[in-house]
Amino acid sequence: MARYTGPVWKISRRLRCSILENGKELKKRSYAPGQHGQRRRKLSEYGMQLQEKQKVRHLYGMTEKQFKKFFIQSGKMKGKHGENFLLLLESRLDNLVYRMGLATTRRQARQLVTHGHILVDGKKVDIPSYIVKPGQKIGVRERSRKLAVIKEALAALAIRKEYVTFDEDKMEGTYLRHPERGEFLQDINETLIVEFYNR
Repeated sequence: MARYTGPVWKISRRLRCSILENGKELKKRSYAPGQHGQRRRKLSEYGMQLQEKQKVRHLYGMTEKQFKKFFIQSGKMKGKHGENFLLLLESRLDNLVYRMGLATTRRQARQLVTHGHILVDGKKVDIPSYIVKPGQKIGVRERSRKLAVIKEALAALAIRKEYVTFDEDKMEGTYLRHPERGEFLQDINETLIVEFYNR
């Protein structure tokens, strides 16, 4: 399944979840798009598991193949499978570029990475799914520092997550530590995703 590149608001309304994490897409119409969007159907157990999986997959802007690969990888780690899975997704380079405030959406952050604007420990990394380890530094290439999208994103950022820092003078930040589960995606029930894949 290819990565969804259509309007974010359609996905947000269908899943009743703000993909941009700011709630803006749901303010006008919180119901699903289409003729029968205002009818609320009771979801089956499978439907709830699928919906939760789709929420997280679209939040991080991943294909089904990539998403499942991360799920399998997180199952080999010590600790709770669901929490490890979300932790792995949160440690992706494109996500941390977004969390640091260099982009207003993860889609925009992914573009910054793929276009070669981002450095990890001083070296160019153009793979959005690159897993950043705590302590590693994420910066903007010298020639990319005046990009309007980055300036606008930094100006628009209201609050930065506590597990990342960013110095706007140096245009460099640090992934300080792995986040605690309560610090991100608090509306997501990762147990349902584990149940979905373990059916």
